[in-house]
Amino acid sequence: MSEYIVSARKYRPQTFDTVVGQKALTTTLKNAIQNKHLAHAYLFCGPRGVGKTTCARIFAKTINCFNPTENGEACNECESCKAFNEGVSFNIHELDAASNNSVDDIRALVDKVRIPPAVGKYSVYIIDEVHMLSTAAFNAFLKTLEEPPSYAIFILATTEKHKIIPTILSRCQIYDFNRIKIDDTIDYLEHVAKNEGIEAEREALNVIAQKADGAMRDALSIFDQVTSFCGNRITYQDAIKNLNVLDYEYYFKMTDALKNGDVKSAFMMFDEILNKGFDGQHFVTGLASHFRDVLVSKDAVTLQLLDVSQGVIRKYQEQANCCDTQWLYRAIELATECDFNYKNSKNKRLHVEAALIKLAMIGEGVESKKDESELPIITKPAVASTPTANIQPIAATAVVKEQPRRNVTIPGMFSIRSDNQCNVQSVPEEKKVSLNQSEQKPVNRHKLSDDESWQVWRDYAQKLETDDYVQSIMLNCKLHLEGNDGHIVVDVSSKTQCDALEKYKEDILLSMREYFGTGNIVMSYEIVAPLQKDSTILMSDNEKLLKMEEKSKAFKELSKVMQLEPI
Repeated sequence: MSEYIVSARKYRPQTFDTVVGQKALTTTLKNAIQNKHLAHAYLFCGPRGVGKTTCARIFAKTINCFNPTENGEACNECESCKAFNEGVSFNIHELDAASNNSVDDIRALVDKVRIPPAVGKYSVYIIDEVHMLSTAAFNAFLKTLEEPPSYAIFILATTEKHKIIPTILSRCQIYDFNRIKIDDTIDYLEHVAKNEGIEAEREALNVIAQKADGAMRDALSIFDQVTSFCGNRITYQDAIKNLNVLDYEYYFKMTDALKNGDVKSAFMMFDEILNKGFDGQHFVTGLASHFRDVLVSKDAVTLQLLDVSQGVIRKYQEQANCCDTQWLYRAIELATECDFNYKNSKNKRLHVEAALIKLAMIGEGVESKKDESELPIITKPAVASTPTANIQPIAATAVVKEQPRRNVTIPGMFSIRSDNQCNVQSVPEEKKVSLNQSEQKPVNRHKLSDDESWQVWRDYAQKLETDDYVQSIMLNCKLHLEGNDGHIVVDVSSKTQCDALEKYKEDILLSMREYFGTGNIVMSYEIVAPLQKDSTILMSDNEKLLKMEEKSKAFKELSKVMQLEPI
């Protein structure tokens, strides 16, 4: 019985051409070898399992090859190549910085660098996980790394480039390795499966590739695991069962149920998912990712962002055609919010189910807007007659037809926007409202007058407990009406007070309009002399400084010389 070798070792690339997903980097290295433009130090950085150490070994083997091929690959026939293939080459030295990270380890390496190669042209030193070296070890390595012997080449590999000190980075040529794409991983797994005589569904290999998250080594290890479970035929269902992956069909069905406002079906599917042993947060994060994938499937430009097979892409496109963009925006927001608050929830199942209810409700809202022929025909905004807290539907120019009731309904599905926001609710039977807008006049709840205006103004000011300065201005100024068109004039004593009040102008006007039930109120300022000289008025720092300069010429001169400014 022959010894079993895991796929990650058995199918480890031996040439630049067999490296998956790093075409630009391998081409650059091959050209450097062919043109004899070799640097003395390289830094290979990137995620795990993308080929950093593999490319370092291929590079070391190729530069020591006696008879390289025309395309820049090693011949695999010379003495140096055979020694490398058999693992007995004395020209290639590997150091694991995770366990050899002290100053003494680096000093031993420096001493070894002084010995020239016995066979071949170069001594190549591959230091893996170089970011694990201590600061003292890095500093001990600097001089040798910058000015090594002509026959010495250093290749540093790391997954965390940001942890390497800048003085090391400045001495290296830096190569950034990319995560391997889903399609590239699937193609290579198909190649491995064919060589091993295994029949594998592409959908199953897609699950393995997604689980590997861009790392080919992880993909091959998972492939071996699934093969042990499935035997010589790997199916999609067996793959997701062995890897404990939630079937994407659940997400498609869940999206359809939520979009249609079917809370009952959503709850039953979620219960089935929990019974299969999946965590609620795992489901929520997957659902948010699914909404995102549906969203990017709506446009051919963003379709390339999907890391799935072509068959799954078609399913996403079909569902994208049935989902409104605004619905997807809101669905992603609610799903990510549920994910964010999941750990803090005491009743985690109820937390997820509440999120599903919210998702079903927005599904109802957007779905109802799709058929414009069933919407109210609004020709002119109407004005509210009561404050926002007690707004009632206002007679608008509309024709509303009876809608079939759904499992989830939202009051106020459509809105008419004026100075106040009013909701037009669904009418259970067909009703026609008069088209003569001139007949619909807002009924004022209170008569607009100086006294009533001051009452609203004062009530608002008393609520500003966190802004004493503005509160003092409002309580010590004076209001008066100008004309009969709802123009309120505020008498203030400085431009600074105008600027301070401007921050609250919109809220003050909103309070006025709600109180009087009219949207025709406007407000302006008029700068006059202080109204109540005997009262205590809070002033801003700038006003205090100006006041002191007015009272004292000496202080004004001092302020000018010292360039005093309020802080």
